[in-house]
Amino acid sequence: MIIHVPNVLDAAQLAHCQKLLGQAQWVDGRVTAGYQSARVKNNQQLPEDSAEARELGDLVVRALERTPLFITAALPLRVFPPLFNRYGEGMEFGSHLDNSIRQIPGTPHRIRTDVSATLFLSSPLDYDGGELVVEDVYGTHSIKLPAGDMIVYPASSLHRVTKISRGTRTACFFWVQSMVRDDGARTLLFDMDMGIHRIRQEQPDHPAVVSLTNVYHNLLRRFAEM
Repeated sequence: MIIHVPNVLDAAQLAHCQKLLGQAQWVDGRVTAGYQSARVKNNQQLPEDSAEARELGDLVVRALERTPLFITAALPLRVFPPLFNRYGEGMEFGSHLDNSIRQIPGTPHRIRTDVSATLFLSSPLDYDGGELVVEDVYGTHSIKLPAGDMIVYPASSLHRVTKISRGTRTACFFWVQSMVRDDGARTLLFDMDMGIHRIRQEQPDHPAVVSLTNVYHNLLRRFAEM
């Protein structure tokens, strides 16, 4: 399931992000790559322990908490501290798969990466290339979203970032351990929740709203792992 989540960050938040990213010290993006990914990764990244990364990561997490579509799509149990990358001209990230388990820096805790997320911080008018390309059972999807919008997709998907031919692309990326690890079950729950929401908007007093909400939560009880 690939879901476009619009307007995660507003204009003021994006301006603050760009200000901090502009004054930050960037390092080789391979610092967080596994062996296979490091062979095809050519970008820059904010050090995870930098003041800018911590401040911006907190901003993003607070924004996610206020984004119902993200909650519905990902059903998050744990969110990996957000990371930030930058692609300049000639940079790209070849086809790769994200690590299935990631250690949270500075802690003994690990998360299972069920869902990957990319939050675009640059306007698509500011760069050429730089599309996120995700492969799933339905084919290949090329994604380039407005600044402040986010894409979430199964972390089990092969994906890549195409070469930048002009400008600079900055983004936030992170992973989610979902309460529901199976993408098919998450998709079923997402579709049902969206259907309930539509009925509630069109006919708020329809008795099916209560019945379907009951079914949704009973399915969530069946699928959820805590």
